[in-house]
Amino acid sequence: MTDDHQGAKGSKGVDWTPIPQTALVIHPVRPGAGLLRTPQARLEEAVGLAQALDLEVREARITALRAPTPGALFGKGKVTELGELCEELDVNVAVVDDALTPVQQRNLEKAWQVKVLDRTGMILEIFARRARTREGRLQVELARLAYERSRLVRTWTHLERQRGGFGVMGGPGETQIETDRRLLADKIGRLKKELDEVRRTRTLQRDARKRAPFPTIALVGYTNAGKSTLFNCLTEAQVEAKDMLFATLDPTLRTVALPGGRPAILSDTVGFISDLPHELVDAFRATLEEVQEANVVLHVRDIASEESAAQAEDVRTVLKQLDAGNEGQTLIEVWNKIDNLGDEDREALLTKASRSLEFGDHPAVAVSAVTGEGCDALLAHLATLVDDDAPVAADLGPNDGEALAWLYRNGRVMLREDMPDGGLHLEVKLDAQALGKFERLYPGALAS
Repeated sequence: MTDDHQGAKGSKGVDWTPIPQTALVIHPVRPGAGLLRTPQARLEEAVGLAQALDLEVREARITALRAPTPGALFGKGKVTELGELCEELDVNVAVVDDALTPVQQRNLEKAWQVKVLDRTGMILEIFARRARTREGRLQVELARLAYERSRLVRTWTHLERQRGGFGVMGGPGETQIETDRRLLADKIGRLKKELDEVRRTRTLQRDARKRAPFPTIALVGYTNAGKSTLFNCLTEAQVEAKDMLFATLDPTLRTVALPGGRPAILSDTVGFISDLPHELVDAFRATLEEVQEANVVLHVRDIASEESAAQAEDVRTVLKQLDAGNEGQTLIEVWNKIDNLGDEDREALLTKASRSLEFGDHPAVAVSAVTGEGCDALLAHLATLVDDDAPVAADLGPNDGEALAWLYRNGRVMLREDMPDGGLHLEVKLDAQALGKFERLYPGALAS
């Protein structure tokens, strides 16, 4: 987004104080729109996205569409009405909570004389601001260029210019927009190559983690469902957790100690959202491979939200796109924010979650990541899921402290008995890889 400036003057009289970016947010309701989420809830989410861009929202409005028009989405009368509202409110940005074609975006900007952002553009802008790692920046830039490639028609005002030249400088009669598209395609190609390198590095890191006998657990969920707060609660990490859409973009991995001592690797991922732009799904596929490869996927839901069911359906849609949550993976729902429920609703939910773990096809654990309630029960359940191996017996002498420490780091000690000679008898759960490594490192320690 372009920053204009005004306010305090510099040494040469130039005023560099940023002008506040003011916005009108519009949520168009298309004919036959789904009933899972109310228009008011969609409007509130769009306002949240605008505020995540530091826009000052002066008004938010729901507008019914009788039939979308190809030229401007809205009908002529509605375009005029909304243009007058932009002028009356003195806004410099109009946010349309829908996907606009390049022509629609250009025509609305001409009619309203303000910057127009559609839903995809807003999300891309937020991602561009929040990405911190090199991989995150590459992915956002790739998604942004894919989006902008179709919008060169509105980016340039000099498209009638012709440009001559030879070779890479453009052929005879090549228009400026053709040159720009070619340059853009070249840049996209370079970014894809860089991302391929990142993907190879990430694959090597993942393969290295697979050689360590640690199960992997991935947190997924709708944006602002409380994934990062839960991540911090389970791992005692300090990942930034804000009451804001898309507070987390770059994946974070930490080790979490499951009851009994066996560690697991927990990853926090970018939040999902309804109508997630396909450019972002494609660009973030490398990052979201963490979800595809996880042994357990925890679907974190804001269970206190009226939109919880609709948000959960949106998350399931993205998981299908990623081919995650499939056979071979365990999917558990984590019903977060129970501290925001009334006593009666909370008790009913706790009972429902408990029954789902015992009898249901769709297990769920109710927690409050803020207060920590239910987090111990979640860790205990995760320990049972990743420990499906039969325990093996190990007899250690008084001087086998190194082997004992190794077992606690890499397995789950189920039983520990002190022997009269000062040694220990242990029953430990180890996966096949860890068992083989233990036998190589400490031959003869396993009980016959």
